[in-house]
Amino acid sequence: MISTIKKLTIATSLGLMASSAMAGYDFNVGDDGKLSFGGYLKVDARYVNGDVGYRDFWIGTGTPLEESASQFRIFANESRFNTKYVHGDVMGFIEMDFLGGGGNQVVSNSAHPRLRHAFIKYKDLTVGQTWTTFMNTSAIPETADFAGATVGLAFVRQGQIRYDIGGFQVSIENPESHGGDTANDDLPDVVARYNFKGDWGNVSISALGRQLNTLGGNSETAFGGSIAGRINTFGKDDLRFQFHQGEVGRYVGLGVTPDLIGEEVETTTSYLAAYRHYWTDTLRSTFLYGRIETDESDADRSQWSVNLFQNLTPALAVGIEVGNFALDDQNVDSNYAQFSMRYAL
Repeated sequence: MISTIKKLTIATSLGLMASSAMAGYDFNVGDDGKLSFGGYLKVDARYVNGDVGYRDFWIGTGTPLEESASQFRIFANESRFNTKYVHGDVMGFIEMDFLGGGGNQVVSNSAHPRLRHAFIKYKDLTVGQTWTTFMNTSAIPETADFAGATVGLAFVRQGQIRYDIGGFQVSIENPESHGGDTANDDLPDVVARYNFKGDWGNVSISALGRQLNTLGGNSETAFGGSIAGRINTFGKDDLRFQFHQGEVGRYVGLGVTPDLIGEEVETTTSYLAAYRHYWTDTLRSTFLYGRIETDESDADRSQWSVNLFQNLTPALAVGIEVGNFALDDQNVDSNYAQFSMRYAL
């Protein structure tokens, strides 16, 4: 039976917007069980002007326009809910949001829910769908734009089997020869990562190995590496950074390039730097810049932004952000301004 209910202390930071949202309420179940519910409600008002077509949030690609255009929208699709059940050494977690598409702006603005995370953790073993081991979620900057400067991020959720040994993690993950012959993807992707942690922050070093299958019937090996982290600087300030290089393909940049261009494996260089400064205990800004360049497809994309967030209460924050997203290889770009209000459950 549910014996006690308590509300957890809500973190004042929006820092891990794109990671699994914090659990907001705990219910004790029996002598050794706990059920948690959490998530957040987020409302965004977004204005985009320029010759890259409007999106609710920038990804690594975009639609060049023949003439500059402006668009404004208000939406709440990033809102999410999660449930976690812990019983002894076993934990199960599931999370959904409403970025799955659909919607009717004429009448109802309905949006499809989508599965974000669904995994089981037993001691040091994690099985299910969650963030790739290649990705350091603490290095994601605090932004109004979903995840911010995605061109510089490692950003993939997928099925995996992962084992943690102290600071070392190793996993086999779902393969996908993006741009190739997925019907012959018979070997999992392999990721190894080591995490360095301390009062100073954290840094992770990751390595990725894959077999990719081309449309021409060939198999190619692909390797890539990443270093990412969050470093505490002065007071509550922090520096977040990511650098990815190699044949990382779909793991980086949210759609900038597939893994394969014809019969060739794509090579990518991607980086992101973001500095968050606290003006007061509850007022802070993040300044960021991200860029990605590829060899085979000659893609060159960049994004910068600056924002200001204020907590009105420990659970309620508002913010304004301005920035620019550019398809530098096509000589087009758009400016954007976004207001966000986020209430942590």
